[in-house]
Amino acid sequence: MSEKSPLQTIDFSSVLAAAVHDMKNSLCLLIQSIESLAENLPPENSQANEKVASVHYEATRLNTNLVQILSLYRAELNQLPVTIDECFIDDLFEDVMSSVRIYMEQKNLLVTINVENDISWYLDRELIFMLINDVLINAMRYGTSQIILNAAVRDETLVITVEDDGPGYPSSMLEKSTADLAGFDLSQGRTGLGLFFARLIANAHVNNNHCGEISLNNGGTLGGSVFEVKLP
Repeated sequence: MSEKSPLQTIDFSSVLAAAVHDMKNSLCLLIQSIESLAENLPPENSQANEKVASVHYEATRLNTNLVQILSLYRAELNQLPVTIDECFIDDLFEDVMSSVRIYMEQKNLLVTINVENDISWYLDRELIFMLINDVLINAMRYGTSQIILNAAVRDETLVITVEDDGPGYPSSMLEKSTADLAGFDLSQGRTGLGLFFARLIANAHVNNNHCGEISLNNGGTLGGSVFEVKLP
């Protein structure tokens, strides 16, 4: 009877998840160092500030990818951590804006924030932070000068929208945004992964048999892309 080799006894998905978790922690330290460097750069050194902003953007993108991969692995094990607690949306938006400040200032974008009536809502703050942060980063990448971040309550549902003045979503993204999670196509790379992750986060928020949902449209106030997430 042949014995199994050491490699055959290893659960490589668990090893990969552990490695991703370790890389994510290291990357967070790197991002903090980049932010510290950006604060100490003289404003008149535009070339250095532009390079630092670009590195910060790419590091943030990579960190988002790692978080998404780790969360999808946990979701496959039915262990996606969802911690619902009261969250003040003003504070949430403030933290998101702080995380994208370097890239926003470098691109000289005007971000208008509208929060209706000091809203507080029961949600998973960490997951929704990641969702909004990723959407906002994409809006900053494709927008030209303006972005609007809105939050309002409609029919006992929290509605958060991110609008930009860019070219809008391509038709392929609009089609994928309405696909069922079970049949979602992740072969399109980061775009497919980001949309799937956003849908997964929204769907994880359930109240009175109603699930959260996302939608993508073009037009809105600024004529570009409009991302909307609804949480019951």
